[in-house]
Amino acid sequence: MEERRAKRLKISRGEDDYMAGNIIEIELHNFMTFDHLICKPGSRLNLVIGPNGSGKSSLVCAIALALGGEPNLLGRATSVGAYVKRGEESGYIKISLRGDTKEEKITVTRKIDTRNKSEWLFNGKVVPKKDVLEIIQRFNIQVNNLTQFLPQDRVCEFAKMTPIQLLEETEKAVGDPQLPVQHRALVEKSRELKKIECAVEKNGDTLNQMKALNAEQEKDVERVRQREELLAKVESMKKKLPWLKYDMKKAEYIEVKELEKDAKKKLNEAASTLNDLSKPIEAKKQEKKLLDAKCKKFLSLMNDNGKRRMEFLDKANQAGVQVQGKYKEMEDLRRQEQSRQQRILKAREDLAAAESDLLNLPAYEPPKSELERLVAQILELRAHANQKRVQKSEKEKLLTQNKLTLRQCMDRLKDMENKNNKLLHALKNSGAEGIFQAYQWLQQHRHELNKEVYGPVLLEVNVSNRAHANYLEGQVSYYIWKSFITQDAGDRDFLVKNLKSFDVPVLNFVSNDSRQKEPFQISEEMHALGISARLDQVFDAPSAVKEVMASQFGLEHSYIGSKETDQKADEVSKLGILDFWTPENHYRWSVSRYGGHVSASVESVNQSRLLLCSTDVGEIDRLRSRKKELEELIAEMEDNLKSLLTEERLLEEKEAELQKQREEIINNIAIEKRKRREMENRVSHRKTRIASIEKEDDLDTAMSKLVDQAASLNLQRFKYTIEIKNLLAEAVSHKWSYAENHMASIEFDAKIREMEINLKQHEKLAEQASLHYENCKYEVENRRKQLLDAKRHAESIAVITPELEKEFLEMPTTVEELQAAIQDNIAQANSILFLNQNILQEYEHRQKQIEAIATKLEADQKELKRCLAEIDALKEYWLPTLRNLVAQINETFSHNFQEMAVAGEVSLDEHNTDFDRFGILIKVKFRVKRKSRSLLALSACPLENDDLDESLRQAGKLEVLSAHHQSGGERSVSTILYLVSLQDLTNCPFRVVDEINQGMDPINERKMFQQLVRAASQLNTPQCFLLTPKLLPDLEYSEACSILNIMNGPWIDEPSKVWSSGECWGTVTGLVGGENQC
Repeated sequence: MEERRAKRLKISRGEDDYMAGNIIEIELHNFMTFDHLICKPGSRLNLVIGPNGSGKSSLVCAIALALGGEPNLLGRATSVGAYVKRGEESGYIKISLRGDTKEEKITVTRKIDTRNKSEWLFNGKVVPKKDVLEIIQRFNIQVNNLTQFLPQDRVCEFAKMTPIQLLEETEKAVGDPQLPVQHRALVEKSRELKKIECAVEKNGDTLNQMKALNAEQEKDVERVRQREELLAKVESMKKKLPWLKYDMKKAEYIEVKELEKDAKKKLNEAASTLNDLSKPIEAKKQEKKLLDAKCKKFLSLMNDNGKRRMEFLDKANQAGVQVQGKYKEMEDLRRQEQSRQQRILKAREDLAAAESDLLNLPAYEPPKSELERLVAQILELRAHANQKRVQKSEKEKLLTQNKLTLRQCMDRLKDMENKNNKLLHALKNSGAEGIFQAYQWLQQHRHELNKEVYGPVLLEVNVSNRAHANYLEGQVSYYIWKSFITQDAGDRDFLVKNLKSFDVPVLNFVSNDSRQKEPFQISEEMHALGISARLDQVFDAPSAVKEVMASQFGLEHSYIGSKETDQKADEVSKLGILDFWTPENHYRWSVSRYGGHVSASVESVNQSRLLLCSTDVGEIDRLRSRKKELEELIAEMEDNLKSLLTEERLLEEKEAELQKQREEIINNIAIEKRKRREMENRVSHRKTRIASIEKEDDLDTAMSKLVDQAASLNLQRFKYTIEIKNLLAEAVSHKWSYAENHMASIEFDAKIREMEINLKQHEKLAEQASLHYENCKYEVENRRKQLLDAKRHAESIAVITPELEKEFLEMPTTVEELQAAIQDNIAQANSILFLNQNILQEYEHRQKQIEAIATKLEADQKELKRCLAEIDALKEYWLPTLRNLVAQINETFSHNFQEMAVAGEVSLDEHNTDFDRFGILIKVKFRVKRKSRSLLALSACPLENDDLDESLRQAGKLEVLSAHHQSGGERSVSTILYLVSLQDLTNCPFRVVDEINQGMDPINERKMFQQLVRAASQLNTPQCFLLTPKLLPDLEYSEACSILNIMNGPWIDEPSKVWSSGECWGTVTGLVGGENQC
């Protein structure tokens, strides 16, 4: 069957000579070397020319990134942010593609920034990346295919491509789009085929081996099966044995079940008799209950009657008592009249005696002058005491204020010392493990030092501004913060000896009074540049500490600036300032000692880790001094307060003595006044008593009243007696009724007792019947459990099935006979001996494996046929099409090489069904033997191509294209000619090749260029971009060629404005007034 030859693809071009998917405009902004660029390439061959570094490859990068490519595809940078022009934050790439018609213009824009973020726009609208990729796939643009897109940094990758990779890329770039899909399917199917073939072969060998082993063991297996049949019969007999025992237990259970039925019948008869006897007893009890209720009612009425009689009796007794009281009051009135006359006489005698005592009482004159003198002295002493109290109150108030101030001072000092602990902790956390012990040792041994010792330095430095703390900590080395500073050599040696184990530095400061400090002044130039201070002026510390830090770290030459200083850093250095800080950076300039060269460094400012919680050491000293002053002042004020208290106590004692004398005189005056007032009151009282006695009621009126009250009470007593008489008659009636009902209840009790005695006799008989029934029931339950246990035991050994039941019928029917049969069969089984105990299991297991492997082998053979059929079906279309395609490529490739007077061919490397090893081989021959040099001259003669090719083949053997056989220039020629060979067959809209002509000799480069021009002039050729830093002189061009010159340099600004719109030279010359030439 003759292979079908692939047809050349037809590409439709519009009136503008562009075809769908061609790039018609490229616009770059802040991209790599370009600020802004607009380029309008031609529809055929575009020669992008410019010196190295001018930005030619930037166009390649722009096309790849804008059309969905990733940065690592270009071999330059791995992140998209690296393609933004240096010094800029963002940029964009805009590619305009021709649509299916001249009027349709497709614009793809990709915005990028230094944060590696991208934003995609399609025709000016923001869209996701997948929408852009769909447009690109629509035109079959493959920027990751080296046969379509070959950037400068990946040229070597094309040369390194294996024949397999070259075939894959060629299938993607040219020919039927189904070719790569079918190729991948064939590769997968071939791998699957190999796995299936290996499985079929392996399973066939295994199956034969297992069948041979089983054939050898069949006799031994038969003997094993005979023995197992005997043992199986024994097991069946053992299964019947518990069922025979179960039948015996079942017979016993049925027997005791009958006994239980008889006992239950007797129990029911006894229960019926008891029921018949208990009913009359219940009726009698109900009648007795009614009689008891009547008795209870009459008893309640009797009790109520008794209570009422007792109430009336109590009332009658109370009335009698009241009558007797009235009679007694009458008698008392008669006796009281006699006593009243006697009391009147006695009261008059007492009044006369009291008036006599009042007249005989002597007059008393109080000592007023003595009282006035004592009062004056008391007031004077009280005034002095009040004055002392006021002084004491003022002293106490002042003392309280001073104590409060002292407490506040101590709290403040404690807080400051706690800050020292925080600083010590910060040093410890930063690596100074022994700083606490060193600090405590210094505090304990300060009295042994000659001069003041400072340290750690971090505790001595106080920085109020956070930013200044960042600068100072960045300027000063870490070791200085944990250092101790002495001012005496002896102190230094003493500290070094004792603090050595704590790993802290000890520095000795020697004062230099002759050293003159530079006065700090901010000049107008510094102020204009944002310089505000010098680093040695922004913190407080003891002079020794400050001098050490300044001398060690150049604080007097380090300045502090602002954000404005950041912008004018270069101008600051011109003022001679070689070290300064800004909120963001630390700038330093250094001068080489040898060549005098100046180098600069810029570092970011780090946050302070130690100084942010620094303490003012001077403040601590002031607080300690203030604490001592307050303590002395409080002690002095407490002594003064004690003396005032003593004086106040003496004045109060004197005042108390005088007050006591005054009170004694006042008491005497009061006693005399009280005596006279008591006598006057006694006289007045006795006169009043006489008048009250004389006003008492007379005897006749009181007696009359008492007689009336006694008569009323006697009448009430009579009424109560009549009520008691009536209640007694009612009580007798109730008593009689109660006695009758009570006697009837007693008779019912006797009858009920007789009937209950008879009932108890029958209850004993019923209990005996119940006990017998319970015993039978217990025995039945016990037998039932034994039966269930026997059944469970039998079922655990074997469940009776129809097959097992048939076997049981053939076995002995008694336990003894069955046990004897079991022993006989065991003896027969033991008489059969064999060596391999597991031979039957091995045989059966192997038989199962044989069946499984046979099934698997049959399935694999079917799968093998199916896979071969699928491969043949795919291969029937793919391989002839691929051979035809490679033949066309070879035809063009060989023709192009013949025109260059060298030999070359492209062939398909086939490997039967190993489709993953299929590849395209490029074979070339650039050098021939010396004796065949004359054949190269024949290329100028009018020979046929086939004759020339045959001559070259004879002159030397073709070699596969590789770095081992060809030079770089020869590989470049082969690469570009292979790409040219694909142009007639490709269905992509454009192709990009970057600096492929580098390394070629002038002859090959000229011939290569002629091939490109010829290919570009053909109708079906896609748009092509060839980037090169140079071209040979006197090359032949055609109208299909467009020259894109890229220039860069300091004098390009003005000319670039003319080409800012991206127009061609002819348009530009028309704009400036010249002739319109292309």
